[in-house]
Amino acid sequence: MSDPRDAALLTELGPAFLERLRAWMAAGRAGEGPVLARRDPLALGERWPGRFDERVAAGETGPRALALLEAALDAATHLHHRRYVGHQVATPLPLAALFELVGALLNNGMAVYEMGQLQTVCERGVVRWMADELGLGPAAGGLFTSGGSLGNLTALLAARQARTGSWGGGSNGARLALLVSEESHYSVARAAQVMGWGKGGVVRVPTDAAHRMDVAQLPARLAAARKQRREVVCVVASACSTATGAFDPLEPIADFCAEHGLWLHVDGAHGATHALSRRHRDVLRGVERADSVVWDAHKLMQMPALSTAVLFREERHALESFAQEARYLFEDDTLQWDGGRRTVECTKRGMALTLYAALHAHGAGPFRDYLDTVVDLAHAFADELEAAPDFELCTRPETNIVCFRHVPRGVAAGELDALQAELRRRVVDSGAYYLVQTRRREGLFLRTTLMNSATTLDDLRGLLEALRGAAREL
Repeated sequence: MSDPRDAALLTELGPAFLERLRAWMAAGRAGEGPVLARRDPLALGERWPGRFDERVAAGETGPRALALLEAALDAATHLHHRRYVGHQVATPLPLAALFELVGALLNNGMAVYEMGQLQTVCERGVVRWMADELGLGPAAGGLFTSGGSLGNLTALLAARQARTGSWGGGSNGARLALLVSEESHYSVARAAQVMGWGKGGVVRVPTDAAHRMDVAQLPARLAAARKQRREVVCVVASACSTATGAFDPLEPIADFCAEHGLWLHVDGAHGATHALSRRHRDVLRGVERADSVVWDAHKLMQMPALSTAVLFREERHALESFAQEARYLFEDDTLQWDGGRRTVECTKRGMALTLYAALHAHGAGPFRDYLDTVVDLAHAFADELEAAPDFELCTRPETNIVCFRHVPRGVAAGELDALQAELRRRVVDSGAYYLVQTRRREGLFLRTTLMNSATTLDDLRGLLEALRGAAREL
């Protein structure tokens, strides 16, 4: 029997693991193998059941671990494959994966400073850099948390506290509300309900033809909420929407918030990385006036999930969100350093250390280059779609998300939705490409998110040919 705590396992199994992962990543970037090989869940469950031996012989540990690694790769959606154009999930950098290993082995949580000293300092450093890139000003600060959903909740808790003081015993929130685009991420509405605002606490603002918040509708929606005796405390702007990649017009929204004394929260989970670009950051014009911004590093910053920054124009709001006493854990003299004061999590992993390491070792330039590469590719793909008579572009892309549909001659308008769904199924089942779909008011569209810098315009032309071929087979 081997000792599971033996540090020698790192050198016995580590090289084989790293070489296999290197080859798998390289094969995907070269376009080899399927993007997804569908596996029946029942068959997988039979091969890997929830039954375990009481003891394992010393010679079996390595082979068992390597077999499970192969199974994981075989069943994986290959995000590093150049023809993966599906969800908004990063292709993580190799160095990021290595520092995830460091973080997992150290296992230093960040509730209190002394349990995660370097992790805390690196988090504050990355937060300062991100706030500067957004132009939030010298008083800005923030924190990292586990994903955009928790990030939006954290920011909205701060908005509630800043406008009502309800965390400390003020309004119970039952009549509070926020204004949000009808294209907003579902986590915004979920956060409002978690805070007890109810469905009526989310006031939807219509979008324009480009799927952006229609700013002209804000006064009427605010008046309607007040007529229902709702106290609106916040406007949530999308930068960008998940469905189409549309950026709400932040400057006029900020003007509206300033006029009415409302908190402005920008859900920049996907699009905040545009701040790094010299050529594509105009979509964020006005973000520097936001009271809070959510920015996912596990999207366009090429970090493993989950890794989300919640940034405040005034750092004091990061502490006000969770103003609680826990004397067994927090000491007053370390207030500004204890991460547990700022987040839902207590034992939070050091996610910012991974991003700090990548920025420290590679510099910021490669991150800017990556953003430009994938956005430029989206624009070029949109040009191809507009030039093709048998494809229809949903809207011109502002980021690396492109929505379109196949409209072959002779197909009735009422049949287009079913056609897109069937084409997607056939192409994904073939393993040649992985793409998703989204329902818009105009109908069902195919949706691509260009996350892999190895993806080329020829790959995307091949996708169009694959869709045409699937349509001819119907």
